[in-house]
Order: sequence, then structure tokens, then C-alpha cells
Amino acid sequence: MAEARQETRAEPATADREIVISRLIDAPRELVFEAFTEVRHLSRWWGPDGFTTTTRSFEFRVGGEWDFVMHGPDGTDYSEWITWTEIVAPERIALLHGESRDDPNAFESVLTFAPEGAATRIVMRTVFPTRQLRDQAVEKYRAIEGGEQTLSNLAAYVAEIAHNKEGL
Repeated sequence: MAEARQETRAEPATADREIVISRLIDAPRELVFEAFTEVRHLSRWWGPDGFTTTTRSFEFRVGGEWDFVMHGPDGTDYSEWITWTEIVAPERIALLHGESRDDPNAFESVLTFAPEGAATRIVMRTVFPTRQLRDQAVEKYRAIEGGEQTLSNLAAYVAEIAHNKEGL
């Protein structure tokens, strides 16, 4: 008699503090990684729909910082700060993101870039210090929709770059 097997996946200890967003981007991993790690690219696509970004300083290296302002479509400015905590090109980036260097509510994100044929699967896993901060980001700042829009903007930007490179 055959036995039915039920597989269970253990929830990570951070599951109630996480947001995970994934997108398949029709471009090689190296190009997607480059668009995420060079300020000349970031300022062209970073942020949800309708937002623009002004960079104050940028240094892509472990311990380096990106100090920038996101300008909302309603005219609101949002000061932002990122420090890179791990870089494994072109596979993985880990970072700490807050409003400023000393932000006690800063959150951690890990981005992975995995080839899927000629495309790239980007997964952005963000862990907040508390469930309440995660819920606030989701409800007040629409973090899930914003993250999905940001990766959509990245996909469109990278497609444009790839198309222009093919035309050379």
C-alpha cells in the first residue's frame, strides 16, 4: 500500500516581517545587475511609478553608501539612504535601507539575480525590524505595489538598453 507523503515547508523565523517580490526580466543577468549597481542607470528607473530620484552621493562597494532623495508625484520628497553590506557580482546584493544612516527603523534587503534561460529572475527579499514596521510599509506606503512597480520600471529600462545594444 502506497503511503501519501505530505511535505511541509518551515516558515522562516522572519516570515511575519518580510516582503518578497520577484520578477522575470527579459535580459541577461549581467545587464540587470549593472542597471542595479551603477548610478547612471539607477536614476533612470529607481522607484515606483511617477517617482524620480536625485542622488546626493553614491559608492557601490561593501560599506559604501547611496544617499538620495525620491521625489513623489505629489511633490513630496523622501530622504533615503542605503549602505551595501554584501556584493557578489552578478548574483547577489545585500543592503541596509533607511531614511538616514542612524535610522532605527532601517530594513535589510537581499536581492538575487538568477539566470533563467536568456532572462533573469530577480528576487527582492526585505526584512523589517518588526512586524508592525512591515505592516506600516505595506499599508501606509504601499511597499508591495511600489516594489512591483520599481521592478517593472527596471524591466522596461533594461529592455530599452538591450534593444539599443542590439541596434549598434
